[in-house]
Amino acid sequence: MRINYDLHDLHAFVAVAERASFRQAAADLFLSQSALSRRIEKLEEGLGVKLFERTTRRVQLTNVGQTFLVNVRTALDGLEDAVLGVADLAAHRTGTVTLACVPSAVWHFLPDVLKQFSQRFPRIRVRVHDESAQDVLNLVLSGEADFGINFTGAEDPEVVFEPIYVERYVLAMRRDHPLARRKSLSWKETVGERYISVAKSSGNRSVLDAALAGVEKHPLISCEVNHVSGVLALVEAGMGVAAVPGLSVLPGRPDSIVGVPLVNPPVERTLGLISKRNHSMAPAARTLFEMLADALVKKKRRPLRPA
Repeated sequence: MRINYDLHDLHAFVAVAERASFRQAAADLFLSQSALSRRIEKLEEGLGVKLFERTTRRVQLTNVGQTFLVNVRTALDGLEDAVLGVADLAAHRTGTVTLACVPSAVWHFLPDVLKQFSQRFPRIRVRVHDESAQDVLNLVLSGEADFGINFTGAEDPEVVFEPIYVERYVLAMRRDHPLARRKSLSWKETVGERYISVAKSSGNRSVLDAALAGVEKHPLISCEVNHVSGVLALVEAGMGVAAVPGLSVLPGRPDSIVGVPLVNPPVERTLGLISKRNHSMAPAARTLFEMLADALVKKKRRPLRPA
């Protein structure tokens, strides 16, 4: 099937998908909204499918559009790399590296390494997707991310999982909470607390549920939130306490929140570098992967108890 389109049409599609707005995408591309709409309609007519669901309030990719976006990004990145030249790529002078990671990794592991990488290779673009554990895994498996930092994937036969950091879960609470000065807390001691939890769809919830499966006494959930950031916002507001990964309450969080290590049983998760098995990374991606591995191995220790 021959489709009548050009690269401008594909860039227009990506812009609308990323902005979720024809108005904002048109401004980015220096086009009128009507001209942008014609480009999208041309693509949809050529493909014979709808790429967007459009209402007066929102623009959303259809299921077909989501798949098409992954393929278009891959094609555009590949074309850009080809135009820039294989020699430039091999010499790390140009290109793009896409990394997916859980949010705590962005705060604690990436800044120093990315700064060093950008200083060595200033023309290499780095795209970071800070997502949930399942999304990180999916991005790596789909090839949309070159590699990732995650605590799931070790049991997936399609994934190579290289452990880098063992992280203990702590009970997050306001600094003025009566238990905030404790050096550790058993789950039994948390029973009377108002307990805030991430939802069952969260990878962190899976870790906690598995660890507490045989524990007779542990707190009952009073409120559920989808993400750790939301849980900590409620903790900061004084709505209760929450079991969260230790890194989430280390520097970078408000001073009003502290974390006390949980024991009986202790709960831990192992963060690792993940990549798709039998997948050959581009030279720039491989270099960043190795820089991260070297830096993180130096930190491969049990984290200090948060202050």
